[in-house]
Amino acid sequence: MKENYKSGFVTLIGRPNVGKSTLMNYLIGQKIAITSNKPQTTRNRIQTVLTTEEGQIVFVDTPGIHKAKNKLGEYMVNVAERTLNEVDVVLWLVEPSTFIGAGEQHIIEQLGRVKTPVILVINKTDMVKKEEVLTFIDAYQKAYDFAAIVPVSARNGDNTDELVKVIMQYLPCGPQFYDEDTITDQPERQIVAELIREKALHCLQDEIPHGIAVAIDSMKMEKRVMHIDATIICERDSHKGIIIGKQGSMLKKIGSTARYEIERLLDCKVNLKLWVKVQKNWRDSDFLMKNFGYREEER
Repeated sequence: MKENYKSGFVTLIGRPNVGKSTLMNYLIGQKIAITSNKPQTTRNRIQTVLTTEEGQIVFVDTPGIHKAKNKLGEYMVNVAERTLNEVDVVLWLVEPSTFIGAGEQHIIEQLGRVKTPVILVINKTDMVKKEEVLTFIDAYQKAYDFAAIVPVSARNGDNTDELVKVIMQYLPCGPQFYDEDTITDQPERQIVAELIREKALHCLQDEIPHGIAVAIDSMKMEKRVMHIDATIICERDSHKGIIIGKQGSMLKKIGSTARYEIERLLDCKVNLKLWVKVQKNWRDSDFLMKNFGYREEER
């Protein structure tokens, strides 16, 4: 192993939809975390691994920090805020703006309670003029004492190489936690469930609230084809009808788009069968949340 090899844990925080999962997926080079324009779509702590010659960065993707409205919301907030004290570096992703609102102020309050170095990442710079970026940097510099500020575009990868270099500067020297070819600690079943849920959220758009989960009932390889049975769980009978659609059209759309992504992930043909089940108020049940994969795992 190279002398002065760096390794450590880095968490990505920020308000919902600032691009945390998009950035992580770009850096790793493979879709691991789902992306959606709806808040609270990151289900659990997802560790993804970026290994370079200089060191190894273990990214811990957490839900957006926000005010909780139910047990699922409380769970997401607790996971996000607790992680701040457990990592070597915090990446705070924000959108390009000089306005620092109540949500950002809430995050600043949380950051004020930890000693972890915080790197501000101004994302979506491809959507603004380059000369405007300096005004955004100036506004945030006045709000918090950051270890560094790095503007990037997670969508097209602008300046992400520089971000990796900056992260490495703040990681301690240490061992390699994962093999070089490891990119995530998540089992295939969980990633598959998340991909199905992502496509459901995309296809349904604003037709139903984002409170849906996906359970993998079975996943077996037979004759070079992966056969997957999965159930989409929703909270209301009316939601079930919307998810299924007229003559099953919506469910077929979700299945076809999900199958394409799953085949890319598993590198094999996939036979995907989907069902829909109503489980009322599952987000307010600790038991059901754990049953659907919302577990606070110890690292």
